Amino acid sequence: MQGLHLTADLHDCRCALRWLVDAELLGQHCVQLVEAAGLQAVAQLFHAFPMTPHGASGVTATVLLAESHLCVHTWPEQRAATLDVYVCNFGADHSAKAEALMLALLTLFDPASIERNQILRGQVTPPCAPA
Repeated sequence: MQGLHLTADLHDCRCALRWLVDAELLGQHCVQLVEAAGLQAVAQLFHAFPMTPHGASGVTATVLLAESHLCVHTWPEQRAATLDVYVCNFGADHSAKAEALMLALLTLFDPASIERNQILRGQVTPPCAPA
């Protein structure tokens, strides 16, 4: 269960609008970025939310990885997106691959500002020494 969980909240994305509203395009590109990072996609789900009176709604692209998952949510009306990359490091350390995937997504969306978080999950603590 040990792993690295990366999140990013992207604001004022300067990417082409299609990346924020086209679920299939974004999802397929996410799969390509996963593979380019050296991770293994095992399933995927891409969903476009219904149009609103104000225009296109956001999308969600989820890629299930052999190592865990990638999830992207967009809000085109705010030119915003959230990214969630989690890799479990059981058997091998996939942290550098997760970082490469996150960097590729940040490059794609080209946000003016980013709030990033990193969580080390399931850390094993050494047993207490006998007294």
